[in-house]
Amino acid sequence: MPNPKKILILFAHPASKRSKMNVALRGAIEGLADVTVHDLYARYPDFLIDVAKEQQLCLDHDVLVIQHPFYWYSTPAIINEWLDLVLEHGWAYGTGGRALEGKIFLQALTAGGDATAYSAMGSNRFTLRELTLPLRATANLCRMRWLPPYAVLGVHRGLHSDELAAHVANYRRTILALRDDKINLDLAASFEFLNSDLTSLIGEE
Repeated sequence: MPNPKKILILFAHPASKRSKMNVALRGAIEGLADVTVHDLYARYPDFLIDVAKEQQLCLDHDVLVIQHPFYWYSTPAIINEWLDLVLEHGWAYGTGGRALEGKIFLQALTAGGDATAYSAMGSNRFTLRELTLPLRATANLCRMRWLPPYAVLGVHRGLHSDELAAHVANYRRTILALRDDKINLDLAASFEFLNSDLTSLIGEE
């Protein structure tokens, strides 16, 4: 069996005490071997990001996961700050910037609207795949292996306990499969959401 991949979860929720879904997702993967949960708001309440420390964390891991609520078609502010400061020219991209080359990049998000809202005819007018293009472009610039987002939708309508439990179980299943190199990455790239059909991506377990 190949060595497990080390996964860094960049958790970013400015009001996590009020978040049922994100906290539940986080709880599902916290404590797993080779998985580091790094709470950016807890670590940097003043937004004074330790660039050297963050860059070393990236170097020490094979998979980078940004987990966050989908705020104004983007990420919470600290993620933008992290990207601006940590992904330096000459380190993450540009001349000599190959520190992240070959690492896997995944966005794990929760959104209030359901799938119909994120469509050409829906209230948001665009798909999540379109709205998350900036982070896909970032992964491309840094020569990372982009995966479509792991998306939990319809949070604002209130999810039943069985729906919440299913999302939590599937998120844990996804992180474990990434760690153990069991996801068909080529097939995943064609999906709108990574969790659209986990059975096809992971196969027999």
